Amino acid sequence: MNLAWRDIRHKLGRFLMTCLGLSLLLAVVVTMAGIYRGQTADALALVEAVKADLWVVEAGTHGPFAESSRIPGDTREMVARINGVAEAGSVTLQNVQLERRGRQLRLQVVGYEPGRPGGPVRLVAGRAITRSHYELIADRRTGLTVGETLRLGHKGHDYTVVGVTSGIVTLSGDSIVYMSLKDAQGLQFEQAPPAARREAARGAQRTPTDLVNAVVARLAPHYQAAEVAEVIRRWKHLSVLTDEEQKQLLTQTVIQRARRQLGLFMSVLTVVSAVIIALIVYMLTMEKIREIATLKLIGAPERTIIGLILQQALLMGVIGFVIGTVLVYTFNGYFPRRIVMLPEDIAMLFGVVVLVCLVASLLGVRAALRVDPAEALRG
Repeated sequence: MNLAWRDIRHKLGRFLMTCLGLSLLLAVVVTMAGIYRGQTADALALVEAVKADLWVVEAGTHGPFAESSRIPGDTREMVARINGVAEAGSVTLQNVQLERRGRQLRLQVVGYEPGRPGGPVRLVAGRAITRSHYELIADRRTGLTVGETLRLGHKGHDYTVVGVTSGIVTLSGDSIVYMSLKDAQGLQFEQAPPAARREAARGAQRTPTDLVNAVVARLAPHYQAAEVAEVIRRWKHLSVLTDEEQKQLLTQTVIQRARRQLGLFMSVLTVVSAVIIALIVYMLTMEKIREIATLKLIGAPERTIIGLILQQALLMGVIGFVIGTVLVYTFNGYFPRRIVMLPEDIAMLFGVVVLVCLVASLLGVRAALRVDPAEALRG
């Protein structure tokens, strides 16, 4: 007879409630692990969508994500003539915040040249931008659909959504919209009419508008990114990041502090889970003092008593982990940040939970082994 299973059946309701409480706690641990992975995915989403081999930015900077970068618009033609460059395109990046349907909507506007690198590579609805003005492609998380209009800029131009993409967000998880480079430059540099009149009255020089934040380039087959990048640095006096360098910069520098913080939270929650499981196992053990004493009195081996405690601890941990993981998968789409749960991460967390249960049960095992068999004869 399995003593652990018999004890669970005797107090099934309390056992299930305990498992439910643990599942909620372990669901938070799984969520933190998913957010940890999701933050990396968010940081690399735009870079991977562009599919560029080289990022050409302002000299002495690591832009356009880690630092500010502005270079002349004709840099694209100069980069395109470099031996080994198959195609190049200019991009601009800027943040905007507006009110839509009674709520604040924060977006990053990506300006690109239609037909050149820098724009969305996969649409889930609608079409690509075909007009030079007042069309945009929005990420699905913005809530915008094909045919909707969005008013942007000081002059209040209406931009029509002609396409929808998915999974393209900023480092902070904000949604992205794409528009033509000319529209993006106008949006970035245009001034409100009163401000423009004031600057004209002051005789201030007009800020050049043919500026971009980066030029992205794709290489022809059999060319090495590092070699072409060195040519651009040496002869064009610009900073160049390869695709791998850009990803490394984003993950190891830009979001490193946030990732470490998430990792710390996950570690703390794991320790808290271990402490709670230990306390629960200890309390369940203390409630069975007389039963354990009786087992010792009739000559039951210590491994039977230890197995009783370990099996209950493992059952609580495994059931709680499974329910918690199912809850996270079920409500994944309702989280404000992306949750990415890889199979290897789930397997690793499962192993950690099993280890935690085994370690946490030591307190109950120690208490059980110290029980005096004479306790079974007391009134």
